[in-house]
Order: sequence, then structure tokens, then C-alpha cells
Amino acid sequence: MTSEIKQILLFGAGKSATVLISYLLDQSDRCKWKLTVVDSDLLLAQSKIKGHRNGSALSFNISEAEERRHTISQADIVISMLPPALHYLVAQDCVAYSKHLLTASYLDESIKKLEAEISRKGLLFLCEMGLDPGIDHMSAMQLIHEIKSQGAVIRSFKSHCGGLIAPESDDNPWHYKITWNPANVVNAGKTGAVYKYGGKTIEKNYKEIFKNNPTVKINGAGSYAYYPNRDSLSYATLYGLETADTFMRTTLRHPDFCKAWQYIVEAGLTDTAPFKEVVQYSDTADWFNQTIQQRYPLGSFDRYIDTVVAEADRALTRKQFTYLGLNNRHPLPPQARSSADALRYLLETHLKMARDDRDMIIMLHEVDYEKNNRLYSTKSCMIVKGDNALNTAMAKTVGLPLGIAAELILEKKINIAGLKIPVTREIYEPVLIKLKEKEIKFEDL
Repeated sequence: MTSEIKQILLFGAGKSATVLISYLLDQSDRCKWKLTVVDSDLLLAQSKIKGHRNGSALSFNISEAEERRHTISQADIVISMLPPALHYLVAQDCVAYSKHLLTASYLDESIKKLEAEISRKGLLFLCEMGLDPGIDHMSAMQLIHEIKSQGAVIRSFKSHCGGLIAPESDDNPWHYKITWNPANVVNAGKTGAVYKYGGKTIEKNYKEIFKNNPTVKINGAGSYAYYPNRDSLSYATLYGLETADTFMRTTLRHPDFCKAWQYIVEAGLTDTAPFKEVVQYSDTADWFNQTIQQRYPLGSFDRYIDTVVAEADRALTRKQFTYLGLNNRHPLPPQARSSADALRYLLETHLKMARDDRDMIIMLHEVDYEKNNRLYSTKSCMIVKGDNALNTAMAKTVGLPLGIAAELILEKKINIAGLKIPVTREIYEPVLIKLKEKEIKFEDL
């Protein structure tokens, strides 16, 4: 390390940034760097820094180009924890001012357009460097490379990941609490999914995603349902598994969650179409009743439960819907501009973690492979629990890969350039070693 002080710039101080900020500040004296956190909520950013001598907080509108560019120009490396739609603003400036960029989000088409310039300038833009995507890629590639090194051929690959509530804090009928952006929960599955199973390409639309989900048993944690994620097939090529008969990436949820969420989708509660005006609804129950009326000639909470919901699911679904407040007489918040907004508010309000609640991340890779004309199966599993509602397992597993990657890049222990995701050995090996030191590790089942 040189004696020169390095500057790390982080955009976003939300739920998933808590552990990242702590990690970067904890390493700051040893690594000789300073951290600047930018968030629209200055008090939030300040609360995450906790007065650390090597941390500072700023607040400005990310769309204000002059201030954004000035701040980026002063950094050595930039980490964006902004909503995915805003990454491109940061990415353009990082290219312009020759700054490395890290994100935890899926690599999108707009940033791909910058690829040639990123490579020409010798920059590293490392995307999908969180949990899922992120740790899933790194752990999967380590496992795949290990199996292939034995001369084996992988026939089936399934990767499951879920941000869940730990059993000791599971006290509601949804078996779920909000540990990350609730908008992502509301929008889950909307793009449909495509994957490969038994040699066939399977496509599912939004209305099919949460129907009849299969389950997987996790030793010591219980059984969880899983639903397919987006476009699994695009990762089959990246993973070198184009010839596998089965290839799918999925999300884990409690089976009761998936059943009820299907009825949420069928009711139209995740729709993003703008309300004509919020005041058209006198309260939450009125919004629910009018929304279902657009799809079913029912007009009431009870009629929907008794008519649309399968008989075997009615008692539990009624309990879940009631817990979420779908039939209460509370007013909708004025900031709700669509049903999706209203639902997000209800999730934040009624599925909020208590201060001492613990969340849980489960990631499971299931691989079937052929070696010397014999079939073998292996399972590799990671279980991480949070400490409380602030230092969550979600914050650990999203934030630590970003923090570790930033450290390795600044120390030139990751010394590659281009637009990347963490599927190559020179990225995943050193990151996984450091994650293991933080008790984020996989064990064979």
C-alpha cells in the first residue's frame, strides 16, 4: 500500500448499505482511505457513518449533474447502491473521469453501451457484486470449476437464494419481513421467467410464477418453496453450462408466502398503472375492493377470499390479507400513486422488522454431474443470519462483497479491466476467501 490517502465514494445509504459502510470505515485506518456517503437523506447517511473520523456525508439530488460530477471526480473508486435506473448517470461520469465503479445490481443494457470506452480507459466496472446477483455467481463458479476439473460433465444445475426471516423471529402468517427495498418484493416475477428443465426450455409469465411452486428442504432451516428468476438461460452461457439438461436460478420463500402472493397478483394489487387520483379511495379496504372489481365482479374482501381463493387456502389467506391490512379502514398514504405503491406501503408498515428481529439468507446450489459413466449429486449451502434489524444478513451479504472488492481493487489484488461480473477466478477466489473470514461460507449438505 502507498501512503497516499484513497477516496471511496458511495451513493446510497439504505438498508443494504449498513454493513458495507461499517466495513469500509473499519478498514479505513489500516488501508489509508476515506469514505464519502451520498444520500438524498442526509440524516440517514450521517447515522450510518456514526461520526467516524474517516467518514463524511453529503446530500444532493443525483440528477444534479454539476455536483454529481464534481463529487465523482474527487474519488478513486465509486460504489453505487442507488436504484438500478440511476446507475447509468453515475456510470457515465465514472467513464468521463476515469473512475472504477462497483454495483450490486444486474448489468443493464445502458451500461453495456459504455463497454468499449471502459476497456479503452483501463477501468473496472464490476456489476452484480452483491448477494443475488453476486455471491451466487462466485460460489457457483467455484463449484462448477471444481467439478469440471475432475473431468466431470454437469447435467443439472439449480441455484436457489432467499432473503428470509430467521425461524426465531418468524411471528406472522406471511413468514416474511422486509429486509431490503420493498419495491423489489412488489415487482418480483413481473418480467416472467425462462429456464431449462429436463432438456426443455420452459417459459413462465407473471401469472404463473407463484403457482404450484416446488419445495426444497434445507437441513436445520426447514422447507422452502422456490420460483424461477428472470432469464436463467443467459447465465447458462456465462457459467459454461449450455449443454446441461437443467439450468435454473430461483428465489426461495416460505410456501405460505408464495400461495398468498399468487392471490395478491391475481387481485391486481401489484399493478403500476397510475391512480386517477388517490382521493378516489376512502381507505385501504375501498382501494382493495375497487381494485378487485376491475377483474372480478365481486366488490368485497370476503367475496374475493370465498370465490377466487382455493378452498384449502382460504383460512390462511384471509389471515394473511388481514394481517397486511387489506380490509382495514386506514387511509392510503398521499404518496401512493398506484396499487403497487399502496401495496409497498402496506408491506413496509405491517411486515416491518422489530429492533431485535433476525433475518436469514439461504443460498443453495444443487448440481448433478456425470463422471466415469456414473451420476453424482452434490449440494452446497450457505446460511447467514443477521444480528438485528439494522445489521441484517441481507446487509452483510449484499454489502460485504462490494466492500471487499473495493479493498482488493485499491490494493491492486484484483487487477483487471473491463465491464465484468464476478464469474472469473481472479475475482471470485480472493473475495470468497475474505467472505469466509466473515463467516459467509458454504458447506456441503
